[in-house]
Amino acid sequence: MSRFEKIIISITGASHLLVHAMMLSLPSLILIIQKDYPAGLDIYGFAVSLSAFLFGLGAIPAGWLDRRFGGRNLLITYQIGSALSSIIITISSSFLGLIIGLSLLGLFCSIYHPTGLTIISQNLKSVSKGMGLHAMFGSLGSAIGPLLAVSISSIFSWRAAYFLFAMLNIVMALVTLLTLSKSKLNINIKTKSNKKSNKRALVYYFITNSFLGMAYYGFTTFMPIHLSLNTSSILAGLPKELKAGIFPTIVFLSGMAGSFFGGKIGEKFDKRKSFTLIIFINIPILLILGVVTNEILVLASIALGIVYFSNQPIGNTLVADFSDNRNRGFVYGMGFFISFGIGAFAAGISGIVAESIGVHAVFPFMGVLLFPALVFSWLMFKASN
Repeated sequence: MSRFEKIIISITGASHLLVHAMMLSLPSLILIIQKDYPAGLDIYGFAVSLSAFLFGLGAIPAGWLDRRFGGRNLLITYQIGSALSSIIITISSSFLGLIIGLSLLGLFCSIYHPTGLTIISQNLKSVSKGMGLHAMFGSLGSAIGPLLAVSISSIFSWRAAYFLFAMLNIVMALVTLLTLSKSKLNINIKTKSNKKSNKRALVYYFITNSFLGMAYYGFTTFMPIHLSLNTSSILAGLPKELKAGIFPTIVFLSGMAGSFFGGKIGEKFDKRKSFTLIIFINIPILLILGVVTNEILVLASIALGIVYFSNQPIGNTLVADFSDNRNRGFVYGMGFFISFGIGAFAAGISGIVAESIGVHAVFPFMGVLLFPALVFSWLMFKASN
């Protein structure tokens, strides 16, 4: 890997880490924020859905703008916008102000994925390896974000956690401005060969990924609460608010292993078949999560982290395989909206399930949603032959 490729991985990786740290902090902070702004899990579930929907929706124009303004400028826009949104959350004085700040945060964070993934796919020689490393950073952000937010909240307040995110984004904007060469990015894009998109395969991939996105938002939104309430024999002396940060961190750290293995699998095996197999293995794990507690619950959650996150580097590489180079930013943006924008509604629906049946019921519900994903992943395979 060249020096420039290492710079790209470092900047996109750190940005990816921050995106997931910020977006996944709210589920772990719900039990704490409820003390300031009392509301049911269904209301907070829809609050997550709104932020997450904008997180997906904004990816479409972000992907389109990538060709016109360049990845470097959009990265800096995401970083500065996320910093300002985090400050709005920090100083919010009402539940409405909190929702506005979280919505803006989702909107600015939406810029990152189509931008970062396009930069990697257009500038790295080994795209699958690069996607694997990139996904590992995202899993690390998902892991440390909740724990960091809960730890800071227990010492200071939940507002201090978002203030820290604001400061970190400002630092990243300065680093990106000073180290990422806009001219070299442009040269690499021009020298990459172009090809025709496989539109049918992309459509089936997007539909498949929409179900994966639903499962993602369902289990990431309610896993902190599920683990904190159903692990009474583990760390019994800790308050449930702190458990809501510790256990998800363990799960998402296991997701780093999944991202690593996913990148390796994508290099050595048929990515399309591997993608389908990974979806299939997720289903029984999600079903099990709804009926077990304590040690088995933690082990099953770790297994889910490894298996689920192994799909991401493979899926992102499939998009590069199916799409032409010039429109890749838009394709990534469209795919991200379908996956996370539409998938975000699962958080709200899961909130209703959690309130009416119980938090445990969310996970089997997400498992059932992955059965259609199996069908469409097979159609994707057929369309790409």
